[in-house]
Amino acid sequence: MTPGEPIRVVMTKWGGRPHWEYDGVFLGTDQHGDWLGFPRGTFYSRPGLEFVGEFTGVVVVPAGGAAHLAAFNDRVAKAAIYVDMTTPPTWDGTTLRAVDLDLDVIKLQDGTVYVDDEDEFAEHQVAFGYPPEVVTMAERSAAAVLAAVQQGVAPYDGTAETWLRLLPVVEE
Repeated sequence: MTPGEPIRVVMTKWGGRPHWEYDGVFLGTDQHGDWLGFPRGTFYSRPGLEFVGEFTGVVVVPAGGAAHLAAFNDRVAKAAIYVDMTTPPTWDGTTLRAVDLDLDVIKLQDGTVYVDDEDEFAEHQVAFGYPPEVVTMAERSAAAVLAAVQQGVAPYDGTAETWLRLLPVVEE
């Protein structure tokens, strides 16, 4: 893909149930992975919810097949960093696909960092029959991402600012 090329993100839940879908642009690649841009005005939709983003964000698709997608947002968004634990994301042409596994690592604008949706993850393991290896993968990924965000390890060290500057950023 080339910088500026339109891309689509299609997330599902376990069992192929639809989840978030949205369009953006391919920004480029570095040692952390492929970077995708989502300017203010991006339309996000999932069953039962849709909205137009009032914030600008970038997502890194991790190099090496890590089991998460990390979003970095401008100051307008409630969360500075929002990392979905997923199956390893894969490209299908210009469409990025991954299965959302409930757990999220979130860093709010005030610096608070936490793991979200642990209750949902526990419920869905039973309700949707997550295989043990998927449960282990999601838990390990969440623990590693939580530690990296808390310690400010790249790309959670401000690396995303370079990519955010490629998009129009909304000022407070």
